[in-house]
Amino acid sequence: MDLTPINLNRIEIEIIEQDFQGLYSGRLGLSSIPGGQSAANKALENLDITNYANLRSEVLPRGKRGATVLSPYIRHNILTLSQVYQAVKGAPFRDLEKFRDELYWQEYARHLYARIGTRLFENLRFEAQSDATGDGWNREMLCIDEVVGELESDGWLVNQTRMWLSSHWSVRNYKGWLHGQERMYRELIDGSRAANLLGWQWTVGAGTGKPYGFARWQVEKRAPGLCNKCPLKLNCPIQEFPDEITPRQLDKNPLLDADPDLARTTGPVAVVNNANVKMVLLTIDSMGDSDPALAANPELPVVFVFNQAALSKLQLSSNRIGFYLQTLKDLAKRRELQVYLGDPYLFAQENSVAVTYAPVPSFAKFKNLAQIHPFPWLRKPHAGSVRSFSSWRQKLN
Repeated sequence: MDLTPINLNRIEIEIIEQDFQGLYSGRLGLSSIPGGQSAANKALENLDITNYANLRSEVLPRGKRGATVLSPYIRHNILTLSQVYQAVKGAPFRDLEKFRDELYWQEYARHLYARIGTRLFENLRFEAQSDATGDGWNREMLCIDEVVGELESDGWLVNQTRMWLSSHWSVRNYKGWLHGQERMYRELIDGSRAANLLGWQWTVGAGTGKPYGFARWQVEKRAPGLCNKCPLKLNCPIQEFPDEITPRQLDKNPLLDADPDLARTTGPVAVVNNANVKMVLLTIDSMGDSDPALAANPELPVVFVFNQAALSKLQLSSNRIGFYLQTLKDLAKRRELQVYLGDPYLFAQENSVAVTYAPVPSFAKFKNLAQIHPFPWLRKPHAGSVRSFSSWRQKLN
């Protein structure tokens, strides 16, 4: 097996520049949001969601934002949803309810993706433009330029501006949402297929039948003063809301109503032991110290293999790769760790590894695993409806 060792005793920019040539896109830089368990723990210790319900959608000034910026750590299970859920238990009731709703939305996305897999790349319930090519972000508009600039430079956005971008791309400019979500996915350091695909489906109306309209009104409300600086302020392309449309409802997908194989969706509910374990293999979906396989094998060496073929295809930003490298460098302070560039599935097949199950289609590529640990769900999947967030949540235990 062709594995290229990655020496972590260098700055992240140098590692990316030297070891990831041709495997990333865009500018060479790092996000201001640091990766790693230490950074995640500090962010959790400082978490205060007082007034979150009122401020979570604020865009500018940045100092007024109520968003917690925990999503990069949650996406990679550096902080689990359960840890964050418990951490806010003493918060004011309204803020607590709204914040936990957002955590449940992340869990809903994971449950949905675990059940329907790559079908989430298709219009879910209603017809929406998914394939039309072209750039749906007009950067002559200061609001779009500001948000896309933050996406490209920092790899993170508040949820409000994610909706602005996806709506402007597809609802206003009729470009295919699949292309737009792929562009956003390349940049986001919290990018997951589950959450990003679901967010775009909901915003463009494919998930709800009610496309989200983006107009100047939202910018003036959430980023006051920005419009006055825009060169198009007297000829604003989004002065009015886009025309309301009623998308055609698609034929029902029975998987949205019932799960015929809940065990497959959930993954193992107890540790599966197939052979003696010699090392722990971490994946992108579980990189924290509380990774179940990692925690259960405290004396074993740890391995992480960057998927070279996937990186070559996806062309993720250097922000994303840098976040992973920072997380691994932080882990190496506490555990014996080897990092490679190669094929993680082949590595797992040829070595006796313990790994934590991930509720993503690509996990099925792992073969002959020595030990498989359950995924740390906030709530275990159920077999009922996932047609909407509300119908899904009503069925939760």
